[in-house]
Amino acid sequence: MIQWFVEDEDQRTVFLAWEDKALTGGWFPIGKLDAVADPAEYHFRYIGGVKRAQEEAGYPLLPDFPDIEGVYRSQRIFPVFKNRVISPNRPDFGEYMRILGLPEDPAPDPIEILTVSGGRRVTDSYEVFPKIVKREDGGFTCRFFLHGLRHVNPAARARVDSLQEGETLYATIELTNPATGLAVQIQTEDYHMIGWSPRYLVNDLIEAMAESPNRYRARVAHVNPDSAYVNHRLLVEMEGVWDDHEPMSGEDYEPLA
Repeated sequence: MIQWFVEDEDQRTVFLAWEDKALTGGWFPIGKLDAVADPAEYHFRYIGGVKRAQEEAGYPLLPDFPDIEGVYRSQRIFPVFKNRVISPNRPDFGEYMRILGLPEDPAPDPIEILTVSGGRRVTDSYEVFPKIVKREDGGFTCRFFLHGLRHVNPAARARVDSLQEGETLYATIELTNPATGLAVQIQTEDYHMIGWSPRYLVNDLIEAMAESPNRYRARVAHVNPDSAYVNHRLLVEMEGVWDDHEPMSGEDYEPLA
């Protein structure tokens, strides 16, 4: 069973990203959801990336959160996030938990499910991703589902079928990705390029790879069968160290409230 790192017993944080499919093709972090333990509440605020999304891609604010500088509080998870969490009452709930590497009983809470699944839906352009936590020693561990598997060659897709949990992977910096410019490629030990990290993690991962090139590693955390959702085929774990960098701390991640 996969064990997930919890950054704080009193508060857990995930971010909401929006993909501009019409103009730039880029991803923008636009909001921050905090699950607070005492009192038990959910807090949502927009972050700096939403302004960049507005300027570069004409992003419209979410109807549930019309005030860009508002602080929204609720004792229940907001519908825009709840609708991305599978109900425990669904007959395929157990199968989906196995795909995510999470326990079926007791059922994980919505934040834990969103942290792993990303909450992607075919009906919109949003994705949820967890806050990366820098430990006191500068180290970090993050996990993400591989992106872009459908864009790699048949030999690489076949190689994913044979990957084993714990198998070493390579993360390399790509400088000229035609869609994003900078990217982080994921490769197998025998040099099959199988996909990429999520775009919204690229800057932080590259900082670790550049600062401490001998102190980062990637591995297979979980493999799902070929019948699984294509976005959930391969879960990657990456570890590294930031000496000077603070992750998710730039203007894009600064709360506007």
